[in-house]
Amino acid sequence: MTFATLGLIEPLLRALETLGYQTPTPVQAQAIPAVLAGRDLMAAAQTGTGKTAGFALPLLQLLTMEGPKVAANSARALILCPTRELAEQVHASVAEYAQHLPLTTYAVYGGVSINPQMMKLRKGVDILVATPGRLIDLFRQNALKLNQLQTLVLDEADRMLDLGFSEELANIYRMLPKKRQTLLFSATFSDDIRLLAGQMLNDPLSIEVSPRNVAANTVKQWVVPVDKKRKAELFVHLMRKGRWKQVLVFAKTRNGVDALVDKLQGLGINADGIHGDKPQATRQRALDRFKASEVQILVATDVAARGLDIEDLPLVVNFDLPIVAEDYIHRIGRTGRAGNTGEAISLVCADEVNMLSAIEMLTRQTLTRKTETDFEPEHRVPDTDASGQVVKKPKKPKKPKTSGGGGKRNLGKWVDSGEVAPAEPSIKPVRKVPVFNTGPRKKK
Repeated sequence: MTFATLGLIEPLLRALETLGYQTPTPVQAQAIPAVLAGRDLMAAAQTGTGKTAGFALPLLQLLTMEGPKVAANSARALILCPTRELAEQVHASVAEYAQHLPLTTYAVYGGVSINPQMMKLRKGVDILVATPGRLIDLFRQNALKLNQLQTLVLDEADRMLDLGFSEELANIYRMLPKKRQTLLFSATFSDDIRLLAGQMLNDPLSIEVSPRNVAANTVKQWVVPVDKKRKAELFVHLMRKGRWKQVLVFAKTRNGVDALVDKLQGLGINADGIHGDKPQATRQRALDRFKASEVQILVATDVAARGLDIEDLPLVVNFDLPIVAEDYIHRIGRTGRAGNTGEAISLVCADEVNMLSAIEMLTRQTLTRKTETDFEPEHRVPDTDASGQVVKKPKKPKKPKTSGGGGKRNLGKWVDSGEVAPAEPSIKPVRKVPVFNTGPRKKK
């Protein structure tokens, strides 16, 4: 199968040839004809399988072949993304695909001045890529009208709910024309997202080119148990032992990112970090330098877990496990992309055992453990498996009580030095799913 057999027009085929695209991926092969046919769509596929091209290519063709010229302060198609980085990357990809087409594209997001964005929108754009909050700001300031909108794309909708965009999505839904095409693309679809799709999509076609919530099989994964206080020391040891050249590292918090970057830079290691508190220009500069191999170690929060395409990235390290298990799939999906192989190492301490168990249950696999000599944890990480159970060591038999006078004395709870109290079971936070007014929809 080729892109030509999918019915794409010559300017798009020429752009794909320039970019080195030869054969459609499975999600592209199924999604492109469906989008060209005007269907609403839910598509789930592993990271790195070409989802962006799966919706961008047919969308560009539809806009080229159909509809009037875009009006002032308007957009003909809207692509919603959860983060600034993903919005920038999606926009860059769309612009590459559209290089031979008479269409305009633009990306808007928060964290930067809104005035240049308002100026850009005065002439209208064919495809607008946006984060939800900034889109609503532009709409409320009358800088953007959506009455001409033909297609809505939600990219990584599950992440939008995780980030608390449910109310924004409901507001955006009310701003849109009733007659439109809606496309949902993601690597994972939770039950909440399926409920959201049922409210926003009209008779959608569902595409799942890989088992639900399965990590990419091109990525070799394993876990290294370690005490929390020695994680940074272990990371430096592994980096020097493995002679790592380029590593994307995920930490749980912004403070954790800054602390690790400071430690690495203090050791003379070329490292930088990105998180939500840093200005967009600073984040983009750090990412660009990492892609150009000018920075060896890039430490990030989950702001970098979705959609970032770093060519031939060999290794991802989870310095901290993610709170939401689905984010593990997206994190390690930064490596092993486009048919390449990669590695993902997770440094896990005892109080992360429930997160590890949730990841193994989600991905239906028990991750291999490799203990590093001289870094054996004092606080044992309990065994886990893909059933979601934490396997505890059998309790030691109690010693017989010895008789003695003086009555009962409360000596507290004794714990042997080799035992660790089991971590409390994690409770997955309840995510608020927007409820929309789903009245009768006009037939397309």
